[in-house]
Amino acid sequence: MDDRGGGSFVAVRRISQSLERGNVYHSSSSAAWLGRGLSCVCVQGRDGASRPSFDLTPAQEECLQRLQNRMEVAYDTSIPQHQEALKGLWKLAFPEEELHAIVSEQWKEMGWQGKDPSTDFRGGGFISLENLLYFAKRFPKSFQDLLRKQVGDRSVWEYPFAVAGINITFMLIQMLGLEAVKPPSIVGETFLRFLSVNESAFDILYCIAFKLMDHQWLSMRASYMEFNTVMKSTRRQLEREIMVEDITYIEDMPSYSLLLSQ
Repeated sequence: MDDRGGGSFVAVRRISQSLERGNVYHSSSSAAWLGRGLSCVCVQGRDGASRPSFDLTPAQEECLQRLQNRMEVAYDTSIPQHQEALKGLWKLAFPEEELHAIVSEQWKEMGWQGKDPSTDFRGGGFISLENLLYFAKRFPKSFQDLLRKQVGDRSVWEYPFAVAGINITFMLIQMLGLEAVKPPSIVGETFLRFLSVNESAFDILYCIAFKLMDHQWLSMRASYMEFNTVMKSTRRQLEREIMVEDITYIEDMPSYSLLLSQ
């Protein structure tokens, strides 16, 4: 994303619409470029040695395929359901304010780059909109707190809410290796166990990640140009929590409690 209004926006790339694997995540001082998933078919242990990855159960294969199907859907302005979903996001975000048009300067209030969010969804696909909608419906207070920056001692230069949301969708897809035929890491393997018992696990993890990212942002007293650093810290914490022993459900992750705090 380019510079608008004097600020350097966080940038994202489009999720690959094929199962070919390529680049890994890399970053610069002003942008978080999220590439495609890893292609490794082995999992690397703490000692650096590789070991064979586990075999997916039929149930896990089906859940992964359905999630990958969601990831393949591009946001399309010609599809009425997509436009209605976008309008629905506005109603959930700003119920007291009418949206004058689907293309409007009003969208900047939510942290989009410009007046047409569809240009940003090219980076994340329809699933990134679904993630935001799920967050707004399932955890409305946390959603509003983050949208309106109502909690904590905020920076003068804050991260843009909607753009951060697209980055989080990307980060989770890569962290879990979801573009691969099967996850290349033990973190991804563990997540599939959560997914097989709750098909909303990815959406719930998205909400956890967004709230955790904001928590890290405040703890680190971060400002705009430190967004990448905060995202890396958030990813490391998520990986640690997913691997905590005796966790059966995604809601058992320690940071899930952040979504319930008042």
